[in-house]
Amino acid sequence: MTELDIPSSASLEVKAVWQCLAEAHRHLAELKGLCEALPNSGILLDTLSIQEAKDSSEIENIITTHDELYAYDQRGAASAAAKEVQNHIAALRVGFEDVAASGLIRLGTLLRVQEAVEMNNAGFRRLPGTVLKNEATGATVYEPPQDALLIEKLMTSLVAFIHADDELDPLLRMAIAHHQFESIHPFYDGNGRTGRILNLLILQREGLLDLPVLYLSRYITSTKGQYYRLLQSTRETGQWVDWCVYLLRGVAITAKSEIRLVKNLRSLMQATRQRLRSELPKLFSQELLNNLFRYPYTKIEFVEQDLGVSRITAAKHLDTLATHGFVEKTKIGRSNFYINRPLFELLTHISLDDERS
Repeated sequence: MTELDIPSSASLEVKAVWQCLAEAHRHLAELKGLCEALPNSGILLDTLSIQEAKDSSEIENIITTHDELYAYDQRGAASAAAKEVQNHIAALRVGFEDVAASGLIRLGTLLRVQEAVEMNNAGFRRLPGTVLKNEATGATVYEPPQDALLIEKLMTSLVAFIHADDELDPLLRMAIAHHQFESIHPFYDGNGRTGRILNLLILQREGLLDLPVLYLSRYITSTKGQYYRLLQSTRETGQWVDWCVYLLRGVAITAKSEIRLVKNLRSLMQATRQRLRSELPKLFSQELLNNLFRYPYTKIEFVEQDLGVSRITAAKHLDTLATHGFVEKTKIGRSNFYINRPLFELLTHISLDDERS
């Protein structure tokens, strides 16, 4: 790989690509509209980013549970896998805030994202020897560029491609950019997770979503063999249609799944609001409702911070909510957590199966 192998627009003007583009854009537009209609759309970034980070990390064989993630203790009382997933969440926020502030995806953006993913600042690869191997056989599948100057040149060209002012559909730009990033494989580690965050940042920059909430990692996890096969076959043949169709289908499937999720989340919030106003009118506030849906596992410190109340008041609020069945109180380690069980069930039973054909 001595230069970016970018397909021509003409080579992608085929029926299969057009059809997938139309479907993907339709569902993305609906998802964007639903997110904009939510009175507290920022909650989606807090809740859904956990699921994306978990699924993305599982692709790298970093396995953790939802309970570990939601009850994560910033002081270090968590498994190594949970910490890795939390690093991914932090990296997603780094990228989102960078693009929101500048409207650009710079080399520095990707370097900061990878630094947050891996918690180091090793930067682009400078030493040769990196190869991608078949996990089962150990055979070398692909050797990415080895020269440090070439890697930086290719990454500079990739950033230019991402920002090119041309007629290429932004979803095709995302699909091509993701493939090229993974083929350059610019970092010693964290390339897969950084590349999947790059997908979200491109959608954000192109205005297809205001929040980075289209999480393709579940789709990639469920089609992992196909994902890696198409990455390699596209490198070998230079034929891009199958790769683009694969990723565009993933966009449509994932968007439809998250449309259902957002609708269900909105209904659950409305039902909880009505119950709170009816059963605990003196306790109800929008800030409290937001807290219950921002943290599936909330705790006294979170309520204290979000509502601006004393620790004693926060504890009373949560115990009252537990008594009335809004949350379940449980002790994990030395901390009491209050679980929004319906929200937890909603977030942990997302399925793509009925969307695939």
